[in-house]
Amino acid sequence: MAVFRKPGRSRPTPDPDLADQLAELVEEAEQPADEARATAQDQRRLGRAVVAHVARVLGSGGRTAARGAARGAVYGGKALTEQLLRAAPRIPVRDLATLRAQHPEAAFPEQLADLLATGAVRVSGTLGAGVGAAAMMPVPPAMPVEIAAETLAVAAVEIKLIAELHEVYGAPAQGSVTQRAGAYLGAWANRRGIDASLLVRPAGFAALALGSEVRQQVRRRLTRSSLRHLPSLTPLLVGAGIGATMNRRDTRRLADEVRADLRSRPPADRAYWAVAAPVVKGGEPAG
Repeated sequence: MAVFRKPGRSRPTPDPDLADQLAELVEEAEQPADEARATAQDQRRLGRAVVAHVARVLGSGGRTAARGAARGAVYGGKALTEQLLRAAPRIPVRDLATLRAQHPEAAFPEQLADLLATGAVRVSGTLGAGVGAAAMMPVPPAMPVEIAAETLAVAAVEIKLIAELHEVYGAPAQGSVTQRAGAYLGAWANRRGIDASLLVRPAGFAALALGSEVRQQVRRRLTRSSLRHLPSLTPLLVGAGIGATMNRRDTRRLADEVRADLRSRPPADRAYWAVAAPVVKGGEPAG
């Protein structure tokens, strides 16, 4: 599994386990529905646990809650942007060879992309149901920061999906780990593949290395996402359904838009899919 950047100790960063936990959740959800090990109730419980974990990472639940839901949306647009920018290079991303080895039933890029998109959509819905179910409490004590936490968690899931879709379609980002993270963050904010010109000009990624333009794009996207999630605060469990449905719809739409963009581009190496084929018994590629 390729990782943008391994956890370091040189500067404060989000919880080092958070990105790995999100990645594990995505990979678990990629299993077909009839083979998934977790029930719907277990998935909601896991979604609540992930959102609560991210909320603890954000570290200002009580103070943010006191300022109300509007303040929570502002938090998502400012400080949350910095959290996501620091977390993005840490998100574990599988290269094509790893993806094909884990999903040998996927004989073509579209089949593998379907599996990845389905898994990300399921996780996104799980996170939405988790924070929505928490709204059934008479007085949700830290709901605005829960919304911010859900927004960050869903963004991490979607960025991981976008990075792996680029692997599937033979258009992975180049450059340093920070430059690659910046490219995928920009793709997530703009809901499309990374700038195709950068694939032939790797040096161009330097301009995208979490610079001001990427920060502005990410901040705008996070703010919109936070505001869209407010209806999931509806009490009496209705919010859980709203949050899950909204997240699944948004993540599915993002996957469709990015895939359509990547599908329209010829891969830099037309043999990329065969080169990453899993090796079967006897030492020969699977095809």
